[in-house]
Amino acid sequence: MARTLIAFFSRADENYFGGAMRYVKVGNTETVCGIMKDLIDADTFKIEMKDPYSPVYMTCIEEAKKDLRAKARPELVSMPDSIDAYDTVILAYPNYWGTMPMAVFTFLEHYDFNGKTILPLCTNEGSGMGKSERDIKKTCPGAVVKGGLPITGSMAGESRETLKRWLKANGLS
Repeated sequence: MARTLIAFFSRADENYFGGAMRYVKVGNTETVCGIMKDLIDADTFKIEMKDPYSPVYMTCIEEAKKDLRAKARPELVSMPDSIDAYDTVILAYPNYWGTMPMAVFTFLEHYDFNGKTILPLCTNEGSGMGKSERDIKKTCPGAVVKGGLPITGSMAGESRETLKRWLKANGLS
């Protein structure tokens, strides 16, 4: 088993790409995580909501905003039995209303991250990391949360070199 876990939330279906809507079968965050998996020895876990948001982008963002305002913790399809064997967790997610999707909070609050290193990675179309790094630090007070990597979602497929540099800077390659 690898000592690093890539835990990610990603959304396919209709997505926003630099000013236009486009349907995709694989979400931007999952695309980036696939590239990372080729670069380092890591296990992966996809954070999936039991009741996913709408495949229609505009409906999805309204559902996500409603969950954010309600501080909802959506039920997930599954959870790893434990994350105890991992030293480092790369936490990858899209920027939803300036932070992580609420399903990522569900995942984080399920485990004890004390002593673990968390590397945040956020796909977005110009909003960067938002306040997600602060939210991770607040949610996982015993973890070492390193500087996150924002990746423009529409450039996800071309992120290999950026990922290589970030992973190397964080001692993972």
